[in-house]
Amino acid sequence: MSINLFVVTDNRLWFEKLHRSSTLSIQKINIDLYCSPKGAHLFKSELSAGSIAVVDLNKVKRNWVLKYDFGISAHCKQIFPVELLRDVRCFNIHPGFNPHNRGWFPQVFSIINKQPIGVTIHEMDEKIDHGEIVIQKKLTIDEDYTSKDVYDRLIELEFECFEEVIDSLTDNTYKSFPPADEGNYNSISDYRSLCEIDLDKSITMREAIDYLRAMTHPPYHNAYFLDSNEQKVYVEISFSKKHT
Repeated sequence: MSINLFVVTDNRLWFEKLHRSSTLSIQKINIDLYCSPKGAHLFKSELSAGSIAVVDLNKVKRNWVLKYDFGISAHCKQIFPVELLRDVRCFNIHPGFNPHNRGWFPQVFSIINKQPIGVTIHEMDEKIDHGEIVIQKKLTIDEDYTSKDVYDRLIELEFECFEEVIDSLTDNTYKSFPPADEGNYNSISDYRSLCEIDLDKSITMREAIDYLRAMTHPPYHNAYFLDSNEQKVYVEISFSKKHT
């Protein structure tokens, strides 16, 4: 018997991995790929080709939901409504080591606050990045890794975890466990408050380097200070190692 799965992703790397995954076809999983309205600009050619479709989860009808055996959020920018979660099993693929730094850009906050970095696949409930954990793995990083370096490695680790548990998610034999505690949550406003550099703040050089590498994620411009003309001046950091 085939299994019907929907995945909502606003991440091109995840779309490409799922689109060419042999694991899903081998397991006879019928997968429908969607993006949220906020992610539609990332998939213009794919939308035209029909390899992905836009879905507004706040507007789907119950008969749409019930045709699926389970659903997955893979870096979806839209919160799954509670009503949807009541009708179908849903799992979130999260680039953070729950319960540490739930919410936005966990690798940024983990570099700064020295909390564990990793990935988590968990059941979805009414809270963000909160449900029982199906699998999670830590990532060890070097002191010269930027946010972009860490993020790229987290995506690879996420897919590794996904391939480990997809069989048990499909036949509903997976085991889950609750997070150790509530942890902490960072909102988009928490992140935005990090972006402006206080030029008069006293910190150590280690703290300064960690802050700048946490905020370096090309092609995006994140950390900035205001010059004498109140213009934003963006700051990034780069590293090079001398190999002996």
